[in-house]
Amino acid sequence: MNIKDLEYFRIVCQQKSITKAAHLLYMTPQGLSRIMKNVENELDAVLFVRTGAGIQLTESGSYLYGQLPALLDSYQGICSEIRCIEQRKNHEIDLLSAYGILRLVTPECLEYFRRQYPEIQLHYREYPDRQVERMFQEGEGNVAFLVGPGSQSHMQRTFMEKYEIKLLVNRDHPLAERTFVSIQDLKGERLYIESSEFHIHQLILEKCRQAGFEPDIAFETSGFSLCHRMVQKNKGISVTVDVIFDDMGQSDTVMIPFEEGPFYWETWMLTREGELPNPDVMLFHRHVTRWMKEIGEGKIRR
Repeated sequence: MNIKDLEYFRIVCQQKSITKAAHLLYMTPQGLSRIMKNVENELDAVLFVRTGAGIQLTESGSYLYGQLPALLDSYQGICSEIRCIEQRKNHEIDLLSAYGILRLVTPECLEYFRRQYPEIQLHYREYPDRQVERMFQEGEGNVAFLVGPGSQSHMQRTFMEKYEIKLLVNRDHPLAERTFVSIQDLKGERLYIESSEFHIHQLILEKCRQAGFEPDIAFETSGFSLCHRMVQKNKGISVTVDVIFDDMGQSDTVMIPFEEGPFYWETWMLTREGELPNPDVMLFHRHVTRWMKEIGEGKIRR
């Protein structure tokens, strides 16, 4: 058993399901089940039992779960600080980004930084919103572009931009002539939407449940493109934001704001607050902040 196994156990407990936890971890349920069985064998204890509603923790399982926050947070803090030391020493910037944010920042922003500071190694990786949050929380990366401010402590947060989330429909759809739509208008409609690893999914699901119904999700995907394509074919509806809609350039689809809104897709830049500041990260932070300001002033075109 190692720290990663305990992190997996925590996610299983939070999801109350091996299958749901495996989906979040990009693992097979069978593989995750084997890891959980190994943890039980090493502790010589039964930690949970399977029920029709998911898993139910035993007394030992509840005790272990209760001890995990202090244990894992301490371990992650140590790993994060060591990683900060090594990255500062090696002049490395490890940037984690949620999908879509590079559209706003533009690839040229990163290219210009590399040209200006060739001595700094800039690495860039993209993942779904919530995966970036988990990875950054667990100590990976020293800069993150997030959707939403996140819940991490000991981080410097810098707001970048926000866009209103709107309903996306085909021009031939009955809702297309509306100035505003309500969440209730989604009831009974085939909805194409990003997966549960994206904040926009969680927001729409929460609003539908508050309105008293479960949305008819036809398909979940890992990006906006497929959603736009299915709406373009008039196979259902979706939700999107202005910057994505403009990039798609589809004349046969329209966006309509929600009357309960506005709901926002917010983008933030996070950096770590290590014991010693990283001059390279501070330099990158100033570069991105200045770049976004010049985009807003029209000096740089996306």
